[in-house]
Amino acid sequence: MAARNAPTVFIETHGCKLNQADTQELATRFVKSGYRVTHEREGADVYIVNTCTVTHVADGKARQALRAARRRQPSALVVATGCYAQRNSKGLLQMPEVDLVVGNKGKDTLVESITTTMPKVKLVPKVYDQTLININSGHKARAMLKIQEGCDQVCAYCIVPKVRGRERSVPPEILVKQIETLVREGHREVVLTGTQLGSYGFDIPGASLTALLTRILEETDLPRLRVSSIQPQELNENLLSLWNNSRLCPHFHIPLQSGSEKILQQMRRKYTPQRYKQSVAKVRDLVPNAAITTDVIIGFPGETDDLFEESRLLCEETSFANLHVFPYSSRPGTSAAYFAGAISNEAKRVRMKVMLDLARKQAQQYRYSILGTTRPVLWEKMVEENGSQIWSGLTDSYIRVATKNDLPLRNQITPIVLEHVEGEIVWGSTISN
Repeated sequence: MAARNAPTVFIETHGCKLNQADTQELATRFVKSGYRVTHEREGADVYIVNTCTVTHVADGKARQALRAARRRQPSALVVATGCYAQRNSKGLLQMPEVDLVVGNKGKDTLVESITTTMPKVKLVPKVYDQTLININSGHKARAMLKIQEGCDQVCAYCIVPKVRGRERSVPPEILVKQIETLVREGHREVVLTGTQLGSYGFDIPGASLTALLTRILEETDLPRLRVSSIQPQELNENLLSLWNNSRLCPHFHIPLQSGSEKILQQMRRKYTPQRYKQSVAKVRDLVPNAAITTDVIIGFPGETDDLFEESRLLCEETSFANLHVFPYSSRPGTSAAYFAGAISNEAKRVRMKVMLDLARKQAQQYRYSILGTTRPVLWEKMVEENGSQIWSGLTDSYIRVATKNDLPLRNQITPIVLEHVEGEIVWGSTISN
């Protein structure tokens, strides 16, 4: 534990699971350097916003968060880091609310940069075996672990290669040790994150995602392992065969982006709609209880009504457990920013409504389809309601569930019989192990 008079740090995280993993790593470095990481915004000596820049909306949220940080804490050191800080450091430095801007390339030395900026701070470095600190939420149930970073795919719409760099992998022996530490600390689930998980190990002889998952399952006692995302062209039978082990969560997030072959080509994606459907079919054949989720971009330059309809039909036919829908956002420095055929905001709005309606319909259909089944749930939080304890958690297939139970379930994995749906929550009854 840090000293009570140690300077406090609050980290607000925007965007993807990779950013959450970065925040976790930053928190560890701060604690080891003598800072105290807090969950409370108010009173923090250092207020960090770990930004996202995947869309112009994300940029706006970052600026808004930095202004709010200054309003909340006029005397705090306000720091911008992450992808937006990497892409637009000059613009952020012009904001009067911001004291320090450190992009992704400088995250490894962020603690030192802050300490230099706060020369009067007295720090007592901590030396101990804690590798990662989970500050993603108020519990220790789930931790994010970055296994690789960067992307060499260079999709036409995507700013990530410019703000995350080339693909590079964390050595498997380091990852195994980190997971062993997380298990000792009480984490029940680890989510493997990265920009391009399927490319893991290309820069390390003998390494691959399949080999890494095998090592983790064989060499650690981790109860539950989740892969955050994987591209359709990277799914194969050798990889999918590992899901015979129930410790691997049967949830596959397989980005689609578009169901139109023409648009996929313009996006420079490495698959066709037919290949995507084949990959989904392979998952459902080899992992029968799998939940499949996806991302779709609406209004990419050149997307006519007919091409949008191709996307809608593919999504309708595939029937996802969850469908994340995003309007196309032009990113400076990407090739798509120079494409002709920009789609009007009104057309995007209409198409977004159509796809969001489909997304809500499919998500609800999936919830009803799993009623009567039994799934393991990692319980995360509890609220009291009318004298009863209401527990909330996620199934291995990433479905939010709830149950009434007076036992201390936090951070436990127990089976639940799924019985009825209320809104976006599936309710059920726990079964004693």
